[in-house]
Amino acid sequence: MILKETLSNIVKAQRKDILLANDSIEREKLKEIKTEKSFAIILSGVRRCGKSTLLRQMIQKSKNFYYFNFEDPSAVSFELADFEILNQVFHEEYGESDHYFFDEVQNVEKWELFVRAMLDKGKYFVITGSNASLLSRELGTRLTGRHLNYELFPFSFIEFLKLKNKKPNIDSFQEYFTKGGFPQYLKIERSESLQDLFTDILNRDISIRHKIRNLKSLKEMAVSLITNVGKEFSYNSLKKTFNLGSVNSAISFVSFFEDSYMLFTVPKFDYAIKKQIINPKKVYSIDNGFSVVNSASFSEDKGKMLENMAFLNLRKRHKEIFYFQENGECDFVIKEGTKITQAVQVCYNLTEQNKERELNGLLEALNKFELKEGLILTYNQEDKFEIKGKSVKVIPLWKWLISGSKL
Repeated sequence: MILKETLSNIVKAQRKDILLANDSIEREKLKEIKTEKSFAIILSGVRRCGKSTLLRQMIQKSKNFYYFNFEDPSAVSFELADFEILNQVFHEEYGESDHYFFDEVQNVEKWELFVRAMLDKGKYFVITGSNASLLSRELGTRLTGRHLNYELFPFSFIEFLKLKNKKPNIDSFQEYFTKGGFPQYLKIERSESLQDLFTDILNRDISIRHKIRNLKSLKEMAVSLITNVGKEFSYNSLKKTFNLGSVNSAISFVSFFEDSYMLFTVPKFDYAIKKQIINPKKVYSIDNGFSVVNSASFSEDKGKMLENMAFLNLRKRHKEIFYFQENGECDFVIKEGTKITQAVQVCYNLTEQNKERELNGLLEALNKFELKEGLILTYNQEDKFEIKGKSVKVIPLWKWLISGSKL
């Protein structure tokens, strides 16, 4: 329980901060968000990717609003009963409003009870959170049909160009390719910001929340996974490598990493769901710069860096992404509804030596799923092939990123 006077002081200080903030780069996601009364807009994503900034940009469109950041150290003891007091403070300080903006609300147990009650009264909510599983579990129980989900990622290439005031070309892409898109890091360019982020995710989003004692193995596994993007792993191999007590521990650790948006796993495509579950998976990191700073060897493999960046931009648009592997291999196939609709290969530099392997893997996927066109993303090569009735475009990744990331 927090004193009303204390809450009032926190609310006023937070409101002052959020109104003084000057966010020069409008997030692309702002145009996608549909604001509807009696619905909760949920913005989820990794820490420090810009959720609070996006929230501020949405606030600027509101004539009057209520705002509270639950990550404020002064509000660490906030509990469900305090929502009633918070509502009183809002009304007394700022009059009547239908618009609530809550930052990192998942820190309060059973927060969804208050939100649901206010939605029933016709109120409008925008809520941010850094844990995908926690939010979805609570939304699925008490906010079913009353919320719209949006995921936010670090800066896109276009947002990066706006921040740096640069034109799209291979030189500006090279900088984005290695530094990634975390806004704070791009502004101050100090490695400590991404190292601190890594520590914050492990400690605040994972170890404390899930009461994990084996921090050494947790950290070592996280570093290994964000370093080895695009490579296959099995839970059994993780168990052995990091001396875990059981395969279930490995499964849990990976799910915690995914829930915090630190990384993503991609299954091997198979029509049989059971085989998808037991087959080796591939892993991808939330951001190239994040992996470069927190790993000793990630930046040595330019091909994997390119593949990671390609995956991230596919993941922004599609939830069901697989890798395809039979005689050859195709890096990504996209499933929409019940069908595979796209096949994408990533190759840093297409040469006479690797051309046949890369094309064959892609063509095998095109034939398997009866697709007419395929895509090969490269660092800076452009070409086109017509092979056995199939069309294959070769496009530099940076050009693909500024074209809307479509075939």
